Amino acid sequence: MTTATDGDTPAATPFEDLDDYIALPRLSGLALSPDGTRLVTAVQTLDAKRTAYVTALWEVDPTGERPARRLTRSAKSEASAAFTPGGDLLFTSARPDPDATDAADDPKPALWLLPADGAEARVIADRAAGVGGVRAATAAPAVLVVSDVLPSAADDETDERLRKERKDKKVAAILHTGYPVRYWDHDLGPGSPHAFVATLTDDVAAPLAGQRDPRLALADVTPDADVALREESPTLSPDGRTVVTAWHRPGARGVLRMQLVAIDVQTRERRVLVDDADGDLAHPVVSPDGRWVAYVRETISTPHRAPSVQLWVVPLEGGEARHVAAAWDRWPTDLVWLPSSDAMLVTADDDGRGPVFHVDLGTDAVTRLTSDDATFANVQVAPDGRTAYALRTSYLAPAHPVRIDLAAALADGPVAAEPLRSPAADVPLPGRLEEVVTTAADGTRVRSWLALPDGAGADAKAPLLLWIHGGPLGSWNAWSWRWNPWLLVAQGYAVLLPDPALSTGYGQDFIQRGWGAWGKAPYTDLMAATDAALQRDDVDPERTAAMGGSFGGYMANWVAGHTDRFRAIVTHASLWALDQFGPTTDASYYWAREMTPEMALENSPHRFVGDIVTPMLVIHGDKDYRVPIGEGLRLWYELLAASGLPADEEGRTPHRFLYFPDENHWILTPQHAKVWYGAVEAFLAEHVLGRTGDDAVAYPEVLG
Repeated sequence: MTTATDGDTPAATPFEDLDDYIALPRLSGLALSPDGTRLVTAVQTLDAKRTAYVTALWEVDPTGERPARRLTRSAKSEASAAFTPGGDLLFTSARPDPDATDAADDPKPALWLLPADGAEARVIADRAAGVGGVRAATAAPAVLVVSDVLPSAADDETDERLRKERKDKKVAAILHTGYPVRYWDHDLGPGSPHAFVATLTDDVAAPLAGQRDPRLALADVTPDADVALREESPTLSPDGRTVVTAWHRPGARGVLRMQLVAIDVQTRERRVLVDDADGDLAHPVVSPDGRWVAYVRETISTPHRAPSVQLWVVPLEGGEARHVAAAWDRWPTDLVWLPSSDAMLVTADDDGRGPVFHVDLGTDAVTRLTSDDATFANVQVAPDGRTAYALRTSYLAPAHPVRIDLAAALADGPVAAEPLRSPAADVPLPGRLEEVVTTAADGTRVRSWLALPDGAGADAKAPLLLWIHGGPLGSWNAWSWRWNPWLLVAQGYAVLLPDPALSTGYGQDFIQRGWGAWGKAPYTDLMAATDAALQRDDVDPERTAAMGGSFGGYMANWVAGHTDRFRAIVTHASLWALDQFGPTTDASYYWAREMTPEMALENSPHRFVGDIVTPMLVIHGDKDYRVPIGEGLRLWYELLAASGLPADEEGRTPHRFLYFPDENHWILTPQHAKVWYGAVEAFLAEHVLGRTGDDAVAYPEVLG
């Protein structure tokens, strides 16, 4: 794809200026009203100070005729959009409550209702800990929310009092009795998430004038949850009588196991639907007729056997679970029932894309429905089952709403999704996207995306930047705001996005090739992809660099210790010493399934620090609990002390360390994103392009 031009001059794009880039609107989530006439999505934009993002809800016309319109506006943002059976819109927000007697100095998200008739939104439920994870039953006036409860709180009043005491006395300590103790970027405890269910009564849905708006009576249906619902999203059956959820059970040696359970809303009785010693169970979805629960099963991996992600169903009333489409060699995600309850729509990574598939529960037949070179998410199905809606994304465009003609796809084969009128304008690109396919030494096909700047050709070769994806169980198949290749393409680079061994979307054997041996097939696949790109006449083989984050950062470190072919390497949130990483990550029990101590040592990049002769930019956030900051600190010190490019007698070094005290595994705040990209651009400009002083891309001035 090439940007529009005026004569021979390329049109300006938002990728030439970081301020323009961070101001681009970003869509996420999609909810469809019960009658199929309204779509709602969340749109994230910069706040007035340009230091944070705020989120508002927008309505999209499913027919594609009317322009999108904004539904909410507040400085505190809105989230968790869900429709009631009557068509009212539920959402959460920490915006001020008009009925509050005093303004809270630390407001928590409450549950709001925006009536379908256009009346003003109002609070219908709140708790001192805040609420989230909103789900509405599709055939009954029942609502589910998730909220934290302190372990010694017998009721809401006690919970609120204890929280106030901790805050007033500035107590942040947490006494743990089990594992884990933190997740991603936040500490776990002292409270634990519970599921609350309420009936949306007529007086709450349509209150009378002259009285304080009534609130829902939230009933805790999981009083013994403890750690069971941490990081889970319980759902409701269509009749609102049953909560279905994954349920964590602590085990020996710090292990967590995941069951699938059903909870009776009236009696709070919990029964186990599936207890599978060989798999973790997640993402349950109840069929429209209330008979079945579909869920994702991930097999328990071992150091010698990669996990497999599968689609299963089990009767809601209890019975034998069944593996659906067992012969399909892809990993299903985003499960959505069709209204007939005899088939599902699922998405799955597939050859650098993420199509929508139809799965027939009677025959196990899997049919691809979309022909787009794109990835789909948040799939919603119209009441008649003939149309679906989704957010479509690719490296050509960020997420935007589309309509999929299911009837045509099932009758005639895959169809292209039709764009709807989005709340965000199209984003012009500074170049074009192509596909590069090569063959690894063992004969395996390895493919990549290649983003090239406008004008790249035999007479204007572009320097190559190898970008390595994280995961490692993932794929380069969707637009990323955090790792966006077009910003570097705008600086003149060709950006290579390969899917090496361990990538999803190429079958189980492709994953198994790299399992437990990260330094072997994943590395040689990356080098094969790089070689293929460098054979093109529009890429400069003399000016190359490599970069990656998380597992991609691990691979960047491994590359640095095993080849000197690159002029610069950027490593973000990277694993360095695997023996240190394993016991300190936020889910050590999972890491123990991936490698034995001997395998971890064999594949640990830190052993090859003395062979690193390439300048490296190390980036890490202190709130990163997935790859703890100790990895970055140790890498930085060992680069200075023991690499092939150590600091000299006066402490000077070509290496750099960009440290974010308050960011996590990802760099999320807009001004920090500018710093991140600015530092990367400057480092590459110096070492790859040979620019210094005024000719280099400047580091953001806020770095001093």
